[in-house]
Amino acid sequence: MPTAAGPQILDGVALRDLMVKRIAQRMADAGDPHVCLATVLVGDDAPSHTYVRNKHKFAAAAGLSSRNEVLSATASQAQVEDLVGGLAADPAVHGILVQQPLPAHLDNDAVLRLLPADKDVDGLTAESLGRLVRSEPGLVPCTPLGVLRLLEHYQIPTVGKHAVIVGRSTLVGTPLAILLSRKGVDATATIAHSRTSDLAELCRSADIVIGASGQAKMIGAAHCKAGATLIDVGISRTEAGLVGDIDFEAVRGIAGAITPMPGGTGPMTIACLLENTLTAAALQGVAI
Repeated sequence: MPTAAGPQILDGVALRDLMVKRIAQRMADAGDPHVCLATVLVGDDAPSHTYVRNKHKFAAAAGLSSRNEVLSATASQAQVEDLVGGLAADPAVHGILVQQPLPAHLDNDAVLRLLPADKDVDGLTAESLGRLVRSEPGLVPCTPLGVLRLLEHYQIPTVGKHAVIVGRSTLVGTPLAILLSRKGVDATATIAHSRTSDLAELCRSADIVIGASGQAKMIGAAHCKAGATLIDVGISRTEAGLVGDIDFEAVRGIAGAITPMPGGTGPMTIACLLENTLTAAALQGVAI
């Protein structure tokens, strides 16, 4: 339940920094084995360049090596596929991330199909999703994994709880529903979307509500029952700046716990990218 000071803040920045330290210690304890993350960045999108810089900054802090491969916005399909194919075949590269979005003239799916499942640290390929569905060893999309790590770290109860995920993408909504309903987590997960009847009523029935639709401030007081946990994954660019799916001010007197925006799930995406890179290395036989 919220206190006089407001809901519990699920601080993704603090948890990211803790996870980075733990990964660095794990690397040191293993004798600093070579573990390499490679990113592929095509074009001049400023936010993408910022995101990639941050990924390499935290990779270095975690004791990982990294490569940033950059191609111009006019790169051909063949050039991009040759680069990704070369990284896929390189045994010194353990994780590959193709920064999204690619320029519109490129076939994104064809590029992603070149990623071996054991190097797909973004968990974007069909094989990665298939492994997740079948509970086989593999790599999970970073943002859903980050949501799970936040719930675990802040000891938010999930067993027997009802979680509503607003958004049905294969990047967040669908994999998150699978993760939350797995044995050991044991939530009952419902995916809501633009055609859901009476979304507010459905959300009010939930112990955990995850906004992952990219619709600015669509989740407000009418969607929140007292003491619920609200996790904001969506992000929208408005005249007032970046805002999430959850109207923080509208729910702060109702929610029991909430992620801030910014500083909630965004930092966790980077932390879980690093976690996935270690998992990928282990899948390829590196002793960590």
